[in-house]
Amino acid sequence: MDPSKAHEDLYDLPDGEQKNKAAVENAAVYERSLTEADEEESTLDEILLQIGQLGLFQIIILLLICVAMLFSAIYSVTYVFTASSVVHRCKIPECDTATSAYEEQWTTFSIPTKSSGLDQCNRFETNYTANQLPTNESLGLCYAHNFDNNKRQRCTDNDFVFRDKEVTISNEFNIYCENEWKLAMVGTIGNLGQFVGIPLGGFISDRYGRRTALAYGGFFSAFLGLLRSFSPSYISFVIFEFLDNIASSPMYSVCFILGIELVGPKRRVLACSLITIFYAIGEVALAVVAKYYQNWRIILRIVYVPAILFITYIWIMPESIRWLLSQANEQDAKHILQRAAQVNKRVLPEHALDKLILSNRRKLATATGGRFPIKESFKRLKWRIINCSFCWIVIVLVYYGISLNAVLLDGDKYNNFMFIALVEIPGFFLPIFIMNRFGRRYSLCATMLLSGLCCLTTALLPTDEFVWRLIFFLMGKFLITAAFQILYFFTSEIFPTNVRNSLLSFCSMVGRVGSMVAPLTPVLANIHEKAPAILFAICALTSGALALFFPETTNVTLPTTVQDSDIIGAKEQAKKTEAASGCNS
Repeated sequence: MDPSKAHEDLYDLPDGEQKNKAAVENAAVYERSLTEADEEESTLDEILLQIGQLGLFQIIILLLICVAMLFSAIYSVTYVFTASSVVHRCKIPECDTATSAYEEQWTTFSIPTKSSGLDQCNRFETNYTANQLPTNESLGLCYAHNFDNNKRQRCTDNDFVFRDKEVTISNEFNIYCENEWKLAMVGTIGNLGQFVGIPLGGFISDRYGRRTALAYGGFFSAFLGLLRSFSPSYISFVIFEFLDNIASSPMYSVCFILGIELVGPKRRVLACSLITIFYAIGEVALAVVAKYYQNWRIILRIVYVPAILFITYIWIMPESIRWLLSQANEQDAKHILQRAAQVNKRVLPEHALDKLILSNRRKLATATGGRFPIKESFKRLKWRIINCSFCWIVIVLVYYGISLNAVLLDGDKYNNFMFIALVEIPGFFLPIFIMNRFGRRYSLCATMLLSGLCCLTTALLPTDEFVWRLIFFLMGKFLITAAFQILYFFTSEIFPTNVRNSLLSFCSMVGRVGSMVAPLTPVLANIHEKAPAILFAICALTSGALALFFPETTNVTLPTTVQDSDIIGAKEQAKKTEAASGCNS
């Protein structure tokens, strides 16, 4: 009996009285489909075992992917330094000279203070008459009794004294005080670009190839980033920021998919963990460049010029073997496997490749959704996609929200940024130790629940418990980073090859809602100081519980078709049904 036909028959079964029968039959279909899956996907996995799951061939490609991941991180967060506000204060004509520093003894009585330091936009009014002002110098009036600390006035003509030599679009395009919303808008516009670019890149990746999406995405992003470094105005800057994010946003998911599809089943977690660690390394590298070259134009040119070389990936990086098979491009897949065996110094029998090609043709011939069955995916996997999308929104919200609400981390912003990025590295490593042992589903659930509990604990601790609040803050960031890593991995495994990147990109695109909301969460602190942490806790706990409804994919062959993806977990469900029936009898 044709497994696909048997599976179709399940949809004709009545609800209720034949539910158990449907589950058992679905398990039988699952067993039969695994037999046929062994003829293609498992055969591919067996070939990877023969030529080496993580040999020299895969390591070389992984290094290329890691470089792309590093630049993906840089592209996504350059606005943190290029569009940041600069620390400044009003210029006080009564006191300032050409050599005056940002902080002087007289700033205590001439400029109001805030919790973060000197007021950037206001000064104290003077209480002397105009005819008292000396004609040649102003130091004669720089005394406390000449300033009224009960009255404030706006700095005149945006005439400021700056603390640092940093140059961003703020002081170059004259964006200060009441106009600083324009600086925050840069990040929002960037996220809108990602919202557009992620599904577009996913479509290109699934239709035209992973390598094509990565090479052209990186190249066009480099080109647009360099154009942005020559922006003559704020408007042109944000236009190029938007276009840059459209081009670069798919790179992360494409890198992850390539890592998933490149190595053997027992090396996927390790390979993808190593790849994503380079995201944190990219953030640290950007912070180092920004610290030593504090000019936004120079920063952009330093980080974008090398990325022009991404166009060479078209010639030096092989295409994903699984994608080639899903597109019936079997000869190219065969040549890549032969080259991999040669580089890894392994023997690959010709009959194994012939078996792979024949079974792949049979698999594609019996697939019910065509070569790009996105509609069937949304029909059969609707609830899985909804749950996955919600999980993406929550994790992205908590991941970025914790960083934006890191009020305990004061001091140098460059060091703080590096510190937060470094905390992510152990979070990327954690899945290596827990995903295979406890499974994808329970690992995702546990990391989200624990992260939510850390956020809740931070909210419940007294404000004077700085050390403990800092510890739980870092633990929350560490755990949500691990959850983010697991989610990327999990999303890559629960969807079929021919729409894997499209559905991963769709869920990631929906997750951008979380990154758009995250910058608004500090506003909640004006309502209640601990409201952001409580919000993060509620969201993480809720989504963590819903993660238990995902199918388990540990040591399961990557699904090729929508039908394969649909029946993941069917065997487990049937066992539960049979166990329940046994208990009732």
